[in-house]
Amino acid sequence: MDTNKTQNNLLYIKELSVVYKAESSSLTALNQISFAMENGQNLGLIGESGSGKTTLALSLMGLISLPHKVEGEVEVLGKNILSLPEKQIRKLRWKEVAMVFQNSLDVLNPVMKIGHQIVEPLKEVEALSIKESAGEAQKLLELVGLEYYWKDAYPHQLSGGMRQRVLLAMALSCSPRLLILDEPTSSLDAVIRKEMFKLIQSLQNKFGFSTLVISHDLTAMQVLTERLMVLYGGEILEKGLTREVIEEPAHTYTRGLINSSVQAFPYKDLWGIPGETISSRQGCVFAARCTQALSECRISKPSLKKLNLDREVACHQDGIVDLLRVKGVYKSYNVNQATIQAVKGVSLRVRHGETVAIVGRSGSGKSTLAQIIAGFIPPDGGEVTFFNQAVKDNTPVCKEGGIQLVLQDPFSSLSHRFTVKDTLMEPLQINKIGSREERLERVKEALLAVQLPIANSFLERYCSTLSGGQRQRIAIARGLVMKPKLLIADEITTMLDVSTQANLLRLLKGLQNSNGFAMFFVTHDLHLARKIAERIIVLHQGQVTEEGSSSFVTEESCCFHTRALMEAGL
Repeated sequence: MDTNKTQNNLLYIKELSVVYKAESSSLTALNQISFAMENGQNLGLIGESGSGKTTLALSLMGLISLPHKVEGEVEVLGKNILSLPEKQIRKLRWKEVAMVFQNSLDVLNPVMKIGHQIVEPLKEVEALSIKESAGEAQKLLELVGLEYYWKDAYPHQLSGGMRQRVLLAMALSCSPRLLILDEPTSSLDAVIRKEMFKLIQSLQNKFGFSTLVISHDLTAMQVLTERLMVLYGGEILEKGLTREVIEEPAHTYTRGLINSSVQAFPYKDLWGIPGETISSRQGCVFAARCTQALSECRISKPSLKKLNLDREVACHQDGIVDLLRVKGVYKSYNVNQATIQAVKGVSLRVRHGETVAIVGRSGSGKSTLAQIIAGFIPPDGGEVTFFNQAVKDNTPVCKEGGIQLVLQDPFSSLSHRFTVKDTLMEPLQINKIGSREERLERVKEALLAVQLPIANSFLERYCSTLSGGQRQRIAIARGLVMKPKLLIADEITTMLDVSTQANLLRLLKGLQNSNGFAMFFVTHDLHLARKIAERIIVLHQGQVTEEGSSSFVTEESCCFHTRALMEAGL
């Protein structure tokens, strides 16, 4: 997927821009995108609706005409179709590049029988007799697994899966070198979708064509493609190997897409990316929705940079930032002349905006590790850095945009002598943040964020008069007033009933989705970790025994300690 032109290029795109024009307005659908495909390559294209995916496909087919504006280079087998007359483009269309369109009922002619429609592309490039047309129609129907008698059917008489097979047969009728699949399985049920995957793969093995797959379906991408390209607002934000992009996205937008997918996280509550696409061409196209955006991101546009041999990302910060790094941390305690190793050489990282769950049995070192990360207790060895600065004492806790720790017992973590207002004002007063009026306003914002009242009668209530669920929300609000970049949640649901627990966790994930902070979630419940986290780290007797995506750790793990936690239901 290199952007350099080579002799082996099947497709070469350079600075392609498409502007749709209306009477009094225009819309930039693609903005100077560049990429290349080699023979035999299978490329996936993902992005939200309106990101420019279908516009790109139509550009490759030469199907965008005046008054709309298309600029740049689109070379198919060395021929720039943007500079060719329509007659020559029609010779390339279907024979070199063919497309399976998304909406079969809109594409197929409702008053023409399938047998006639299926050979239409072939008739464009070859003069066929009636007998030859019938023979080709039979071959094509059999090729995609349909009986020949369906040639006399009209589109509305076929199921969605059958119509999709007809479109596939039409696209393959002229033996193209590149097949574009625009949402090939979006309207199909799971069984038919799996059959379509197998059919496309078997046809590709037989005829050797390359594919450009456009889909919202991550399963389709994993099955049908080796490389993936992420499009947003008409620009490429990330490129890489399909498996690596899905397992560990480098751009915040890519991560948002994957976190919104039920295929990637079947057990999690799904949260879309907050905000809407803004068509401004100044700065990064995703800056208005990015939770780690800098002022630079709103001024200058980032170019695609290579992170490694197979990964490129368009980001001024080279992708998702590592907030926290823990390297070889040790901690021991002396108890009755015995030395207990609580943490043994732990190394990990937490990236901006992600949720990492640390899971283990009681006594495995989880809470000790959490307090070391927050700077409350010093490690005996190793290093903890936050934003590339060493964590010493509790400095990250004493500033805005730092680290905040929410403890598991809301009854002892909040002073019963303090009112709600006193509890939330205290960190702001100690750290001398804002005026009294500004502090009170921030307190009210935090209470509203955790869905608690802001009336004076509630602000003046003592914490001892609150329920367990209310106290835990107050503890979270106390952390939020400092606008943290990392929130450490240490067993925050263990003392709550299941209903309150569910409400609290959904509230917390909603706050994370809108505010963009990362979360280090400490729990002994692996099922709960699977529900809330993207990555899981398993700790046993102070050591990391396993680390990976939540789906891998909970479904494919071979680690004895992980399997024991799952089977015990801890």
